[in-house]
Amino acid sequence: MSAKPLDGLRLIELDAMGPVPLAAKILADLGADIVRIARAGVSDRPGSADLMANRSVVRLDLKSERARGTALDLIAAADGLLEGFRPGVMEKLGLGPQSCLAANSRLVYVRVTGWGQSGPLAPRAGHDLNYIAVTGVLHAIGAANAPPPPPLNLIGDYGGGAAFAVIGILAGILRARETGQGQVVDAAMVDGVAALSSAIHAMLNGGQWRDQPASNMLDGAAPFYRCYACADGKHVAVAALEPEFFALLLDGLGLERTRFVQRDRSGWAEMERVFAETFARRPRDAWATVFEKIDACVAPVLSFSEARAYPHNIAREIYAGRLPAAAPRFGNAPFAAEAGGEIEAVEALARWSRPPHRDIAPANASPIATSDD
Repeated sequence: MSAKPLDGLRLIELDAMGPVPLAAKILADLGADIVRIARAGVSDRPGSADLMANRSVVRLDLKSERARGTALDLIAAADGLLEGFRPGVMEKLGLGPQSCLAANSRLVYVRVTGWGQSGPLAPRAGHDLNYIAVTGVLHAIGAANAPPPPPLNLIGDYGGGAAFAVIGILAGILRARETGQGQVVDAAMVDGVAALSSAIHAMLNGGQWRDQPASNMLDGAAPFYRCYACADGKHVAVAALEPEFFALLLDGLGLERTRFVQRDRSGWAEMERVFAETFARRPRDAWATVFEKIDACVAPVLSFSEARAYPHNIAREIYAGRLPAAAPRFGNAPFAAEAGGEIEAVEALARWSRPPHRDIAPANASPIATSDD
């Protein structure tokens, strides 16, 4: 098997919900050797087995002094650590940044929370929907005359949380390898979601974005950038933003190219009515067949199950077994996820007492002594 880009990287994942398991999965899929410290005597949450299957699991009762010592031994040999508890929880366990960096000065300690480690909301509970609400992103989603719909938890938990945790830990490790010094990374979902909306803020600053839902080119106001229902109740996604794509959209719908002026907002209501009536005449897959042959930027809206069977996704091997394949790709094919499983702490310690199989650690890195839990 060819080497993966993160082969030799050693990371600790403190078992958590939401973004931390996905961040760890992404890193493990790309080759990182991850030990997930889970609570002793507690089973994984129902439905989480697939997401957590690609790293080693050590179960420790972190309220036990001996178990905390074992955890610190593992941390002493790691490049980075991911945790997703509220501020102060890790300190109460004796595994806060100060203790961990004392055991390993090169450690990159990534703290993933919704509200961040500071600010008046830092100690408060919350979920994805709350975090995207206060960044302005949720307000911009959905119809103007209805409450914003929950956009799954992809934006806050996974876009603003998991993705920025991955960026943070890798950037921190690169820096630690240059300087020999680790650091604490505050990966707050509110920060990440706000950063993801930078282009929208740039348009707002330049007077190119109306700060109301369903009022802009990308939020459903434009008839050529939205979804339409088809004869079978399924939908197509239309994203014909550029004039050349808009012309091909009209061709595919059997409409004269002179029927509409694309950017004339005064004609958008009529354009939407005609598009809706036209798409409603045929089933979704019939429209998909029409538009897959031309650059009109029209695609079928698929369910998760349908996406696994979509020809393009099959050809690219986007789904590997029960889950999506690793991304991004390094080479022509995705990496296959590797199985993990529960192991004893002594096994993890013994494995990490040896140098990584690819020499990427500084010459002065020292192995750790093994211990029992």
